Amino acid sequence: MEKMEEEISRMRLMHPTTPEYAVVRNYIDWFLSMPYGVYSDTVLNLKKVKADLDAKHFGLDKVKDRILEYIAVLKLTGTERRAPILCLVGPPGVGKTTLVESIAASMQRNFVRITLGGVRDEAEIRGHRRTYIGAMPGRFIQALRRAKCMNPVLLLDEIDKMAADFRGDPASALLEVLDPEQNHDFTDHFMEVGLDLSRVLFIATANSEAEIPDALRDRLEVVRLPGYYAHEKKQIASKFLIPKICERCGVVLDKDISIPDLLIEKIIKEWTREAGVRELERSLESIVRHRAKEIVMGKKVKKDLTEKQLQEYLGVPRFTENRLPAPGHHGVITGLAWTSVGGEILTLECKLLSGKGHLMLTGKLGDVMKESAQIALSLVRERLQRFGVDPAIVKKTDIHIHVPEGAVPKDGPSAGIAMTLALLSAFTRRPVAPDIAFTGEVSLTGDLLPIGGLNEKALAAQEAGVKTLYLPEGNKKDVAELPAPAKKGLKIHPKKHIDEIIKELFPKPKK
Repeated sequence: MEKMEEEISRMRLMHPTTPEYAVVRNYIDWFLSMPYGVYSDTVLNLKKVKADLDAKHFGLDKVKDRILEYIAVLKLTGTERRAPILCLVGPPGVGKTTLVESIAASMQRNFVRITLGGVRDEAEIRGHRRTYIGAMPGRFIQALRRAKCMNPVLLLDEIDKMAADFRGDPASALLEVLDPEQNHDFTDHFMEVGLDLSRVLFIATANSEAEIPDALRDRLEVVRLPGYYAHEKKQIASKFLIPKICERCGVVLDKDISIPDLLIEKIIKEWTREAGVRELERSLESIVRHRAKEIVMGKKVKKDLTEKQLQEYLGVPRFTENRLPAPGHHGVITGLAWTSVGGEILTLECKLLSGKGHLMLTGKLGDVMKESAQIALSLVRERLQRFGVDPAIVKKTDIHIHVPEGAVPKDGPSAGIAMTLALLSAFTRRPVAPDIAFTGEVSLTGDLLPIGGLNEKALAAQEAGVKTLYLPEGNKKDVAELPAPAKKGLKIHPKKHIDEIIKELFPKPKK
């Protein structure tokens, strides 16, 4: 109020035609439009919030539990001070943004979205100083003005897509906003007075946790959303997507069209391959649009969709080939990789050629994978004598390790086990079944080191037809968190040392 009265006193002394008058008038307009002291009543009915979230989103139990915990604490304490800064991390299309909208709706709070993708200018966060022509407050002041209250649910979309250049580092400017210890007095360069952001419920979204700057990630409570399993996609399609698409296209469900569960499974397996459900939604919408066209043209068609019609509407299946390598080849191992858009099957191929002991690596591998290959070779050289192979042969052999899809860059600390076994398989000329997959790093002493992204990797393995999965014992806690269908479809073997895996897959031949 003091600042406001000071500015009004200044404006009274100015002539309306002076440029400074317009600047001060604009500043006062912003001041008057801010919702000081306005707080929306939050609905703290846990059962209602849970029912609303379950009605709009299938699965995502961890995220829902975390939201319910927040509301429970809010109800017990009766204060909104120091609201947590949640960050939903997951592949595209798993429902991060829509989930935040549902949270706001179920709590009956105003919802505002700030898109941070491509933001480079620090002034976007902190605002411009009033000395500049066309100065404006930062996005948080603008968001509160749009929300018309001081405690909205504020979505920071794509927080991992921010960039830094000569205009400053917006991620560093966010540190004060997202620190519960500091944001009760956030100072915008334009407003020049402290603003209380402590009662705003901030929820950020990101595709990759690694892309979020370390200092910023320290202030966020990360909640991971893995990709959907096939059974979850089927439920989402039948309960949410198909009714929504039919309503959007003007087609009456169960009268004009009906898609059996078997055909939904077929669409998921043969036309879409993704962690989220965006491609699935596009495919289903294509089917409904075709049916809408037939109805308008007066064609007589039965409501139940047939397999023949599915082929006509969507064309040739995009994913019919088996993604696993052919059996019987020694030196070929099935690995698993994590990407920001979900898990991937990674085939490692190893070929031995007569030469001088050179190690060749192809497939656009990063530095971490190159070092994994060096460690794998040292481990195999140490163990060759156990299998009746002279270790000196390594000096006369050129080793070529290749990971197919050479145009795609590959890196990460989870290929060590697969590389070790690929080399051992090549030297001992014993093939490993392609439906056995491996993920995890290995140290020079042979200890297996835990990895991340197990949920996404298990999903990719299951979709590709993998039956058995070997991983480090340090990932036992992640195995416990896998959904029941993943554990049922995969035999998972946690191991502590590389020799335990070698003993099972490469038993010593009988004398």
